[in-house]
Amino acid sequence: MPRGDKSAYTDKQKRKAEHIEESYEERGVPHEEAERRAWATVNKDSGGGNKSGSGRGKPDTNASARRGGKLGGEASAARPKAERSASAKKAAATRRRNAS
Repeated sequence: MPRGDKSAYTDKQKRKAEHIEESYEERGVPHEEAERRAWATVNKDSGGGNKSGSGRGKPDTNASARRGGKLGGEASAARPKAERSASAKKAAATRRRNAS
């Protein structure tokens, strides 16, 4: 199997990489780099390609997703309550304004 061949990946892993890649591209990362990062993340989460079938492969750990959520929570918790509240009120006002 040549390097870069994605046939050993499940459909779920391919979808996951596609979503991650789109997210990077939305943030301005070039296509090639976004694709490379996406597959690196999938490999980190699932330990590489897992062909489908009973008893084949290992379950996903979702370590990267957990880490991202944890970092976001820590950042929010570090801000004072008044600042978080003001930010939430501003966001709600923006959503109301954009809805109409």
